[in-house]
Amino acid sequence: MKNSTLNIRAIGLMSGTSCDGLDIAYCEFSRIAGDWTYKITAAKTIEYAPAFVEKLQLAFSMTGKDLMRFDREFGSFCGKAVTAFLRETKLPAPDVIGSHGHTIFHTPQQGVTLQIGSGASLYATSSIPVACDFRSIDVALGGQGAPLVPLGDRLLFSSYDYCLNLGGISNISYTKDSKLVAFDISPLNMALNHLSGLLGKAYDKDGAIAASAKADETLLQALNALDFYTLPAPKSLGKEWFEQSFLPVLKKFEHLSVEVSLATCVEHMAFQLAAAVKANNSKGQKLLATGGGAFNKHLMKRFAQLLEGVCIVEIPDAQTVAFKEALIFALLGVLRLQKENNVMSSATGSTRDHCGGALYGI
Repeated sequence: MKNSTLNIRAIGLMSGTSCDGLDIAYCEFSRIAGDWTYKITAAKTIEYAPAFVEKLQLAFSMTGKDLMRFDREFGSFCGKAVTAFLRETKLPAPDVIGSHGHTIFHTPQQGVTLQIGSGASLYATSSIPVACDFRSIDVALGGQGAPLVPLGDRLLFSSYDYCLNLGGISNISYTKDSKLVAFDISPLNMALNHLSGLLGKAYDKDGAIAASAKADETLLQALNALDFYTLPAPKSLGKEWFEQSFLPVLKKFEHLSVEVSLATCVEHMAFQLAAAVKANNSKGQKLLATGGGAFNKHLMKRFAQLLEGVCIVEIPDAQTVAFKEALIFALLGVLRLQKENNVMSSATGSTRDHCGGALYGI
């Protein structure tokens, strides 16, 4: 039961929309009288080969059979990565692997979400019980299927008033009137990496390219005018929205240099991030910022400036910044193993709180 003492080990796997690699986090959890503590014992990012990145990015256009094959291939890849990681670290096999998979489709308003990384193949390759496919039940229950991290924010990082994740897409979670509130804010590394790619770079290190230019006010206004930003929570974003709504705005401004477009996108993102906090803020609160975007010094500087006097922005140690999502998917796997709720309806909009995820090898 949830209030009993629990000590358990789990591996969390995360593959984000930025396609920068597979994050693996070996975690140890303890729960005493309902209070959780954690330790990331070891963590590593397995970078994808360029050809594999291209395959992930084009998977949405595969035939049904080819996508099924790739689902199994990616599951086996994850299993082999875990096996090699355990061999390298000399750590004992965990009790469960909590795997996010890699999102190929996410249009919950149409009842569609798909994360590849076959749990059956992952289990067959690693011989470790697997919890995966956390989003499907939530979408079936009328929810967005995202964000899923907020429950982990509440259980592991409750000393913060806000938890902000800056990945391919940014999202935030906080408690309001005793209810967990969470939603996606805007595209982030998905957009910044796309623009950096036009300059032959995988990403804009420290935001240096964006910092070298000045934002274009007309493009900034066009981005801020996108309809998604006026929708109430809960709400979520996917690659589909980025390609159908965000990219067309950038293409209308192709006459601008890539540097100016990067500077403008950073300004846009900092504005939207700050707006999400200011909409529900009391002065003196603390915000935890994690995810790859937290390493973007220019973005974090502009964000902190926009929140000056309103909210204190804290960036934790590099390991927590990089592996917090993998940590929380390890926790979601533990909760699934314990048959406890791991998805909150107030965060996703589903009809009820529930225990999401499919189990393999149990």
